[in-house]
Amino acid sequence: MAHFIDRRLNGKNKSAVNRQRFIRRYKEQIKKAVSDAVTRRSIQDIEQGESVSIPSRDISEPVFHQGKGGHRELVHPGNDRFVTGDSLDRPQGGAGQGAGQGDASNQGDGEDDFVFDISKDEYLDLLFDDLELPNLQPNDVSQLVEMKTHRAGFTAHGVPANINIVRSLQNSLARRIALQAGKKRQLKALEADYHAALARGADAEHLHQLQQQIATLRQRIAAVPFIDTFDLRYNHFVKRPEPSSQAVMFCLMDVSGSMDQATKEMAKRFYILLYLFLTRSYRNVEVVFIRHHTQAKEVNEHDFFYSQETGGTIVSSALQLMAEIQQARYPAAQWNIYAAQASDGDNWADDSPQCSKLLAEQILPFVRYYAYIEITSRAHQSLWYQYEQLAQRWPHFAMENIRRVEDIYPVFRELFRKQRPQGAHL
Repeated sequence: MAHFIDRRLNGKNKSAVNRQRFIRRYKEQIKKAVSDAVTRRSIQDIEQGESVSIPSRDISEPVFHQGKGGHRELVHPGNDRFVTGDSLDRPQGGAGQGAGQGDASNQGDGEDDFVFDISKDEYLDLLFDDLELPNLQPNDVSQLVEMKTHRAGFTAHGVPANINIVRSLQNSLARRIALQAGKKRQLKALEADYHAALARGADAEHLHQLQQQIATLRQRIAAVPFIDTFDLRYNHFVKRPEPSSQAVMFCLMDVSGSMDQATKEMAKRFYILLYLFLTRSYRNVEVVFIRHHTQAKEVNEHDFFYSQETGGTIVSSALQLMAEIQQARYPAAQWNIYAAQASDGDNWADDSPQCSKLLAEQILPFVRYYAYIEITSRAHQSLWYQYEQLAQRWPHFAMENIRRVEDIYPVFRELFRKQRPQGAHL
């Protein structure tokens, strides 16, 4: 019976050893490509892996090469302006070879952008890098467990981004020493026998046999690969639970008739990013979903994102329902309370002052952080101006405007970035 061991390197000429260094060196370009990819994805595919494209000019490296050197005289046909000894000005612009500009042209060469595949975990890590729930504080009942990543030695299996080059090379060296040491001792003994036989004038057949044995041993020593897949070791990371504080996030979404389909899709994209961020970064954090038109209703996750119910607009109904749920189920002394409200800003005129009053008296005194996202390309209406007055009085009240799909991810990062200055108005 024959046994086969596949020791080939990664396919498509990818080097596992260089992957970690590549991601570290070009992290900013990869993060930008990831942020651009968010806006192109459908809601169902927002958490999948990604093929990111990096412009070739961003990964170009300086190259040293041998110059022609020496003293040379060149004759160029058609020269009617210069003679020997004239100084030439440096050419303006680039070298004229093209760099994949993307415009049609009949001159110059170009290069395609470099396409780099990242896994789902790498994609989400980059997507939510340097984000956190603002103002999270310990409270009396510690049930929220925040997962912290810790080093836990090395492992023989892992993703290429976690490969440990030093440990892998140490294993390679140990393996080569173990496999070659005995053969090198035999080789040394055979070479000594050969020189001794040659000195005493042994017959040619005996010398030829020794030479064949020496050549065979040298081939077997050279056949031991420099590095093998068995040598690879990866940094092992484990996530350990660290008790923090229990928290709840209220998601309030306007589904009234003034919210057209495109506006609702942008609101859903924002909330999906928020939901992925919470579930990936924290454990046991609760999420309360509230949809509203003229009436507000607490719904489950599926209905929040996919229900087709619509109607008029009374924003205060959602704020009133949130206040009632918070008082009944989430006491402020035991919970870190957060809220994110998305609307197009269109509201019944007499209701906007009521919204401001509800927030100031029943919600903002008890929440750690409240984010209002207005999704519209039109001029702001009464709700925005009422909320602006609140933002001046409450430092943990944040406002942002989303005008197009490309604004969603930058706004999300701005709202939940780490080390937010107290009292900052977004």
